[in-house]
Amino acid sequence: MPAPLVSVGLISAAVLGYQLLLMRLFSIVYWHHFAYMMISLALLGYGVSGTVVALWRERMSRHFPVAFVINAALFGLAAVAAFQVAQRVPFNALEILWDARQPLFLLLLYALLFVPFFFAGNCICLSFVCCKAATHRLYGADLLGAAGGCLLVMALLFLLPPLSALRVIAALGLLAAAAGAWQLRLGPRLAAVLLALALVLPFALPAPVGTPVPNEYKSLSRTLHIGGARVLEERSSPLGLLTVVESPRVPFRHAPGLSLNAQGEPPAQLGVFTDGEGFAALTRFDGDFGKLAYLDMMTSALPYHLLEAPHVLVLGAGSGADVLQALSHEARRVEAVELNAQMVDLVRNRHAGFAGDVYRRPDVQVHVAEARGFVAASQERYDLIQVALLDAFGASSAGLYGLSESYLYTVEALQGYLRHLRPGGLLSITRWVSLPPRDALKLFGTAVVALEREGVAQPGNRLALVRGWQTVTLLVRNGEFGAEDVARIRAFSDARSFDTEWAPGIAAWETNRFNRLDQPWFHEGATALLGEDRAQFIERYKFNIAPATDDRPYFFNFFRWRTLPEILALKGRGGLPLLELGYPVLVATLGQALLASTLLILLPLRLGRTQPPAVPRIRVFAYFAALGFGFMFIEIAFIQKFSLLLPHPLYAVAVVLCAFLLFAGLGSRYSERLQGGVWRPVLAILLLAASYLLLLPWLLRSAVALPDALKIPLAVALIAPLAFCMGMPFPRGLAALASHSPSTVPWAYGINACTSVIGAVLATLLAIHLGFSGVIVLAAALYGLAAMAFPNHGAGGVSTIAGSGKSDNRSDRNGSGQA
Repeated sequence: MPAPLVSVGLISAAVLGYQLLLMRLFSIVYWHHFAYMMISLALLGYGVSGTVVALWRERMSRHFPVAFVINAALFGLAAVAAFQVAQRVPFNALEILWDARQPLFLLLLYALLFVPFFFAGNCICLSFVCCKAATHRLYGADLLGAAGGCLLVMALLFLLPPLSALRVIAALGLLAAAAGAWQLRLGPRLAAVLLALALVLPFALPAPVGTPVPNEYKSLSRTLHIGGARVLEERSSPLGLLTVVESPRVPFRHAPGLSLNAQGEPPAQLGVFTDGEGFAALTRFDGDFGKLAYLDMMTSALPYHLLEAPHVLVLGAGSGADVLQALSHEARRVEAVELNAQMVDLVRNRHAGFAGDVYRRPDVQVHVAEARGFVAASQERYDLIQVALLDAFGASSAGLYGLSESYLYTVEALQGYLRHLRPGGLLSITRWVSLPPRDALKLFGTAVVALEREGVAQPGNRLALVRGWQTVTLLVRNGEFGAEDVARIRAFSDARSFDTEWAPGIAAWETNRFNRLDQPWFHEGATALLGEDRAQFIERYKFNIAPATDDRPYFFNFFRWRTLPEILALKGRGGLPLLELGYPVLVATLGQALLASTLLILLPLRLGRTQPPAVPRIRVFAYFAALGFGFMFIEIAFIQKFSLLLPHPLYAVAVVLCAFLLFAGLGSRYSERLQGGVWRPVLAILLLAASYLLLLPWLLRSAVALPDALKIPLAVALIAPLAFCMGMPFPRGLAALASHSPSTVPWAYGINACTSVIGAVLATLLAIHLGFSGVIVLAAALYGLAAMAFPNHGAGGVSTIAGSGKSDNRSDRNGSGQA
């Protein structure tokens, strides 16, 4: 049977592109970490395909060419249909803990997304079963095609709206069917018909016009329910879907933390939403700063009352509100850093007249860059570095960012900002007020640790914390606050009815005066975080307020298991908003992944009547499960770790996946020539993993200052050796099974798919608790276990399985779905 190498490469490219595209689509419809989880469970389709092939191997093998082509074509059609139907499922993550229907809706989503992956998995699994002599070449085509799919979907997202890109993916599936018909000798006429369908049918299918519909609880959906609100324009890129909204009847009045003493109101504003959330206001400005007086009545205005004509760096400038605030306080120069070039274009070009050409002013310089990378590369020293309030209040308060790694608020990030301040300069960070205190205390504790690492003996003398009714602003000074500075802070707060929760010399009775709480929690927390019993205070606190680090950059994760019963007991009294939803939903997803994988993959394989394998099944299970988990853990850890180096998480996913798939594919091809036992590739993996543990943190922090054009090849170069070695084990093991125990091949394939489904979720959970370094150590141990799973036992060459060490491509693809 000829091996359909081209068709396998095309279907793999389509599937990997489909996964990345689902991440983008479900980030718009829901919140991005739900997209990761749903993709992981959708990949059950791969495992179930292994189960189906294992149970009906003989029958499907007899009709391999027809079965391959039909499944490839069905993938193309199902890719569009599954998402269209999924959009009509009334799933709402915010209600999952108190609406009994929501888990069922979530399962329905899994079932829908399962279908395209099932068809694609049938193609690839059947190829391995029916083309045993070409296992290494098939596996190489599989991985190389998937690597190409990463690049393809990133290019598509720059050129097309997400739904149009989805049609291209569907066309690619039909193109794989046409190539399969040609390669498997089903006749040129059938291949021509399928090619014509690939060019016409996906674009003729009915589909929603425009963009995906965001969840009804997202800010954009709620805003569009207001009478007269309308969308002016939308722009899409891999960084997000920007939606500009006008609301003339109920005008936008966006001024986070505005003092209740404020007399004026903001001028007319347009709302700019990113993926249906992340509201930013584009404010009308005609050059009259008197109309911007409201900007002085926010907690974020505090640093301008301590500095004169400062040189300001705004990180996360967005639609320009923080730039206007700096200009209205007579900043002599403002540098604005914004990651999304389309956001900058909206302010600088499309709506320049409305925004008063603020991004074209001679005293404003705009940089399209990632915040930490820009700071690390800058040679400037600033009077003020201001980290903008980037996330939406509703999503933040619901804990929906809890699984998002954020390198803006880690100890190492704050150290970098402080090193770029002039003597007496200020770092200003504004967060939403959450009660009981979470964000503010975690940020305060992070600043304390950052100052201590910079050699500051008395960090409390360099910190100030001011709280309004909605926002809290932390100041960190490059130098100690003097008595005059503290007096200015008090005067600023008193005039606006803000509470000075911490400043040098502030006593407890001077806090909690205006926005009164039952007790001065913020001041008490700040005092404890500066005291000798800091570790005990953090451990006893009802929420996780341990400082975030680059190894555990989950700043927004405040969940503690021991607090859950208390919160649930308060359900009838409005206690559920205290629950951070992201973490419990992730744990629930892991449980569903375990259950679904067991029921749909392992149980049918266990009950199916297949011939006894030449190798004990327990060893096959241990070997392929260890490989699947090990590869997945390393891949997820690298995706999250390289989010620090690359300017956006989706870029990190695409680049890391592409590099792993490309070089693992090359390693797979090379493994055909490799002689010897298991330990050579595994030892190489262990040595490389150990060296990365020692060097990678330093390398990434050093390289973050490089231009983006150099960061991508550097990331690929760092990944290449490890991925190459990890590409050898799985195809060697699969080839050995195909030679000595063919009935076990689909079983091994299913085990690998099962572990990939579970591993994508489990790796994120482990990263939260163990850090990325801990996940890599665990992965190395799993590779060692795999190497020992098949010792020499005289099974006629089957011991060569121990020379493998690589998880199946299905495992790779799950790695494309994390946060």
